[in-house]
Amino acid sequence: MKIAILSNGNANYSTKRLVEEAEARGHEVKVIKYKNCYLSMDEKHPDVYYHGKKLSGFDAIIPRISNGMTRYGCAVVRQFEMQGMWTASSSIAITRSRDKLRSAQILTKYGVDTPKTLVSRNSADIDDLLDHIGLPVIIKLATGTHGNGVVLAETKKAAKSALQAFYLYNEDGTNILLQEYIEESAGTDIRAFVVGSRVVASMQRKSLDDDFRSNLHKGGEGTIIKLTDEEKKLAINAAKAMGLHIAGVDLMRSARGPLVLEVNSSPGFGIEKITGRNVAAKIIEYVEHNAARKNSKDKVGA
Repeated sequence: MKIAILSNGNANYSTKRLVEEAEARGHEVKVIKYKNCYLSMDEKHPDVYYHGKKLSGFDAIIPRISNGMTRYGCAVVRQFEMQGMWTASSSIAITRSRDKLRSAQILTKYGVDTPKTLVSRNSADIDDLLDHIGLPVIIKLATGTHGNGVVLAETKKAAKSALQAFYLYNEDGTNILLQEYIEESAGTDIRAFVVGSRVVASMQRKSLDDDFRSNLHKGGEGTIIKLTDEEKKLAINAAKAMGLHIAGVDLMRSARGPLVLEVNSSPGFGIEKITGRNVAAKIIEYVEHNAARKNSKDKVGA
């Protein structure tokens, strides 16, 4: 197979692992810095150019789109989709996953258990919002990532100050969410790595200080953990609801059962080092099976 990986470059650990596993299985791999692509569109030819050459002939596209390049990265993915190429993650699923408000709405629609979440554009509603969700409360930007743009407010005064600051300086119109604080899991969450319809690796992440955020990017520590059947099912259903076949699903254990915090469309591969699981190989196996099936159907229908 001829596989294209859309990435920020070869130096990225996740990209290197995908290239290693794909080449080990005999595939031809091209890493494409999608931010350096340009798109050409006319009546019949939605083409992608890279370093002056038209890209074509790929059997599969594996998008690894960074949060800061979501819009353009997804436009590149969409262009390949318009050509009829198989993509491991669709442009629309990636776009949905990057908007926390949209994600919360989709997960709610499909009955996936999550912490209670509120959103409002009206700063005059602050008292009502806080009365409705209670304290302490998590306040976050809808487009934040790696734990950035997230605040824990323990008092009404602190919550009001944080919200007013967000509303005042939030000039780009990003939605602000208030989320229920789960005290029994403060500073701890679980990352379940879903490929297809299986959880292929899982780890617990825990902050090493008093930070309520457990992200590894914030200095959290990861350890291997065994998920319950309920947690596995929840993670798989969350990824399915978002339309993602490859996803990192962040879970939290609460007194009322596991809850989904977030579904990540380009999860990092640091989980391999912690769990010893070969996640990259599972992804390439999934790509092999599904791209081959799609391409076979196309030939039959031609």
